[in-house]
Amino acid sequence: MDCDTVSKGLFVIGTGTDIGKTYVTGLLLKYLRDNGYNATYFKAALSGAIRDEDDNLVPGDAVEVLEMANLEEDTDFLVPYIYETAVSPHLASQIEGNPVDLSVVKDAYEKVSQKYDYILMEGSGGIVCPIRYEGKGNENNIMLEDIINHLGLDVIIIADAGLGTINSIVTTVEYLKNRNVHACGIIMNNYKDELMENDNIKMVEDLCDVPIIAKVYQNDINLQLDVDTKELISYFR
Repeated sequence: MDCDTVSKGLFVIGTGTDIGKTYVTGLLLKYLRDNGYNATYFKAALSGAIRDEDDNLVPGDAVEVLEMANLEEDTDFLVPYIYETAVSPHLASQIEGNPVDLSVVKDAYEKVSQKYDYILMEGSGGIVCPIRYEGKGNENNIMLEDIINHLGLDVIIIADAGLGTINSIVTTVEYLKNRNVHACGIIMNNYKDELMENDNIKMVEDLCDVPIIAKVYQNDINLQLDVDTKELISYFR
């Protein structure tokens, strides 16, 4: 079911954990806002939040992205489900309660869309990420692709440029295809201009037929795209 909203969205996924998905999402949002686009961040469920001095849960990923993009916004407005336990959202909600409901995510997304023209929505971990799980075959189960399809979004894949990335990217792209999710492009993080990493890029583009749209060097503070801004904007749905 597509989400009938005012704004347009693009979903950001990683090939796994700890590959810099949040960091690159921050660079993407900064790029959009620096180029005059009224864009924001959104995440359906965030686990591993920390507590501030007032004992309130703080969604660290959202804070990091907003700071990078120089955007002041209430993180509770942008992240409807926040868990303290640093595990997959399905397990965090089993421990803490308050499991994810797709209708709540959609309502929150629509509220954000009334304020912003473009929404970068960050996923949780890799694409095979259970968001809610109540047993095999249970109708309430939610996988990450269910949220993507529920909102009618296309995706950008963030991957590490180094050893092993060919398998990770090809596996991710094939999984997406099998679930009717369209991948617009791939961003290689932690890129070094070396023989193996340049060959990784060639092999990925040949095997996946999905373009590499940017290469991010370690500690980059600005995103250098290999496509023009107009093409990036065309990825939003």
